Amino acid sequence: MARSVWKGPFVDGYLLKKAETSRASGRNEVIRTWSRRSTILPQFVGLTFGVYNGKKFIPVLVTEDMIGHKFGEFSPTRSFMGHSGDKKAKRD
Repeated sequence: MARSVWKGPFVDGYLLKKAETSRASGRNEVIRTWSRRSTILPQFVGLTFGVYNGKKFIPVLVTEDMIGHKFGEFSPTRSFMGHSGDKKAKRD
């Protein structure tokens, strides 16, 4: 279920502060975050976020197309290793 429109998008407060200080400093450093539930705002465009997937931080460069999506969508938590019984590819 989607979030109510009258509430507005959810973003952790510390993430806004980190993005603001990073943009003010002018350096292009990775902003590490564990907040996969936060919505990407227009203020984040051009910044690089390291989104935690449970094991490591995946670097995500925010573009205009990502506005309105969640950070967790760009950092998959599961890695597909292949089917256990699929030996067709190994027969060649």
